Amino acid sequence: MRIQFLIAATLLAVPLFPLQAEEGFKPIFNGKDMEGWAAPEGNIWWLAKDGILQVRSGPDQKGSILWTEKEYSNFIVELEFKFGEGIIDSGVHLRNQDQIQIGISGSLKRDMTASPYIPGKGYPVEAEGVQDLLKMKDWNHLRIEVRGMEYVCYLNGKKVMSYTTESGKAKGPIGLQLHAKRDMSMDYRHIKVKELD
Repeated sequence: MRIQFLIAATLLAVPLFPLQAEEGFKPIFNGKDMEGWAAPEGNIWWLAKDGILQVRSGPDQKGSILWTEKEYSNFIVELEFKFGEGIIDSGVHLRNQDQIQIGISGSLKRDMTASPYIPGKGYPVEAEGVQDLLKMKDWNHLRIEVRGMEYVCYLNGKKVMSYTTESGKAKGPIGLQLHAKRDMSMDYRHIKVKELD
């Protein structure tokens, strides 16, 4: 009887059909070059290699933002990131200078990953439970939903932040940031976007 119970419990735990990936996403990083991105002049900070977008500070620690050539209105962007060396200070720009932080805030001197940084306001809200979710030596999955002026973030599958901005733009490119005055390295991969109606 006990064996039958264990078999039944095991069968219930295994899905009958494989989970399907969410439809509608398109990769915006091809893993081999900077196609679709407006690499900054004199680029020494961004390198596409073996499926990974490498971000590295230059010798003069100049900042850089890597923008998509395409502009987006309402969308979901998903990506994976992995911390490297130094004090990591990066983030994802959403149609303008509004940004979702990744790593250490220069002003707060602590990790504010998945929290919105809004110019002129700083960090109006802080993502919840990040310290329990963030993997410092492995890949992390970040999902950012942008609908109108609302930003919603999921870190490693869990919703951690929702914020409605007053300074957002209706349309613009997506950007990845390398903060100035930092000696740091980090990696991005599997960057994809789903455009919404």
